[in-house]
Amino acid sequence: MTKILLTGFVPFLEYKMNPTMQIVENLHGEMMDDYEIVGRILSVDFQQSAQQLKQYIAEIQPQIIISLGLAGGRFKITPERIAINIKDGEEDNNGYTPVDESIYDGGVDAYITNLPIRNMVNRLCEEGYPAEISNTAGTYLCNNIMYEGLVYAKQHKGVRAGFIHIPASFDLAIQHGKIPGWNIQDLIASIRLCIEETIRATND
Repeated sequence: MTKILLTGFVPFLEYKMNPTMQIVENLHGEMMDDYEIVGRILSVDFQQSAQQLKQYIAEIQPQIIISLGLAGGRFKITPERIAINIKDGEEDNNGYTPVDESIYDGGVDAYITNLPIRNMVNRLCEEGYPAEISNTAGTYLCNNIMYEGLVYAKQHKGVRAGFIHIPASFDLAIQHGKIPGWNIQDLIASIRLCIEETIRATND
């Protein structure tokens, strides 16, 4: 059985819940064609999350790696185009605050995703879900995990990897008070469509 590794994150910073957890938990175990979705939740910790991702990859041996992250304030589904070899941002959940650090010393400056992000965006828009390609995954944990996934994909022929940022859920938006939100079922449906497009591109 071919595996898809789908990851989300625990809550972080001022966000007391993280809808990526709900999406991953909902889609975990779902079958699409001959692919099984295996969901895993990552800590918001620069060191631990990278090690967790590597551990899950070694355990699952996925053909496709799709990581999800919350982008509080965005109102569209935004597949990411590029990950850069930088970690710099607010403190993680263990209090670590990187400044101008490399993810890998001497590593490639940037990697471009090989997920079919244009197909994803077109499909989402056709189905009525606002979406666009994002050209920056930031320099926080989301970029960090995207970069790690793409390092693996570059080393293993045929593996696809990338990252999708999602808006807040209604529950989180109401709790936060200053960010837009989506119905959680629409978020789940959107990610399912993105996975479908990735499977289609992989099988072609």
